[in-house]
Amino acid sequence: MSDTPAPTPFSARLPLARAALDRDHLGRAGGIDGLLDDARTRAIVLHEGKALLASPTTLAILPPSVVPQAALAVYLGRTTTAAPDLAVGTPIVALAVDSPDGFDELDDVPTGPAEWGDLRRIGARLDERDAGLFTQALAILNWHTVSRFSPLAGGETRPGKAGWVREDETGKEYFPRTDSAVIVGVTDHDDRLLLGSNAMWEAKRFSLLAGFVEPGESLEAAVIREVFEESGVRVENPQYLGSQPWPFPASLMVGFVARAVPGADTAGEPDGEEIVALRWFTRDELTAAVEAGDVILPGPTSIARAIIEHWYGGEIADGARTWG
Repeated sequence: MSDTPAPTPFSARLPLARAALDRDHLGRAGGIDGLLDDARTRAIVLHEGKALLASPTTLAILPPSVVPQAALAVYLGRTTTAAPDLAVGTPIVALAVDSPDGFDELDDVPTGPAEWGDLRRIGARLDERDAGLFTQALAILNWHTVSRFSPLAGGETRPGKAGWVREDETGKEYFPRTDSAVIVGVTDHDDRLLLGSNAMWEAKRFSLLAGFVEPGESLEAAVIREVFEESGVRVENPQYLGSQPWPFPASLMVGFVARAVPGADTAGEPDGEEIVALRWFTRDELTAAVEAGDVILPGPTSIARAIIEHWYGGEIADGARTWG
């Protein structure tokens, strides 16, 4: 019997794919008021896309009644695991507030100025429960922000079903939508990895090629099209790895690997609009470039980082996981 440990599943590398919550879709029908009045209910608080923290790696979990100025409440579901601060089955709501003021002296918040966490920065450091809560809350609250008016009637919509629909004046319901996007680890016949630099990023930042799925298009077809459009490299046989939500503002990132077509030109040509630079890397070349500061990789919360490290064969030491 071998003593070699089993390889880590790719899904375990995806911080925002984790959750420890029953979304309790049937519980949404009762509306939000009864949940807010329930003494068992607890809340996480968001302001302008950031969550109130109890520590650098944990969300503040509060009774809804102590939260000032809640502008919107959404029911997230019920906890499925026991914890010192929450019993199994505790209802959790997300509360959006217009102001960060009034939280400095609350219980379960450290003494002093309240701290607010950005999911991009802390997602990989949160535990399963808090990562799932923050990701879900951010996604649904972002949807509410952009869905205030009916696309048909033009009038203002109002939240319903505990925050999971919006209704216009005619009673028509509008539901949250998620935009699917593919992200691809492209390799060549020498197993080099292709990385690109986006026009909107800081200098030296490189990541995988990615793009949105178009109407009537399969995920695999989107992989082949997006890679060619952004790099001029033709790939074949896309293989699915895993997915995770990316609520910035409303995407589901679907991860693939694909290999350049044998005999095809792999020199690559950035499209000049989204991608301004392309580079192929061996593992040693990527290590050297990161150590020299010539390449900045995506952070550990992203699926891009997970796919890169899946190809690399382990974590890349660039300090991204060091809490500062």
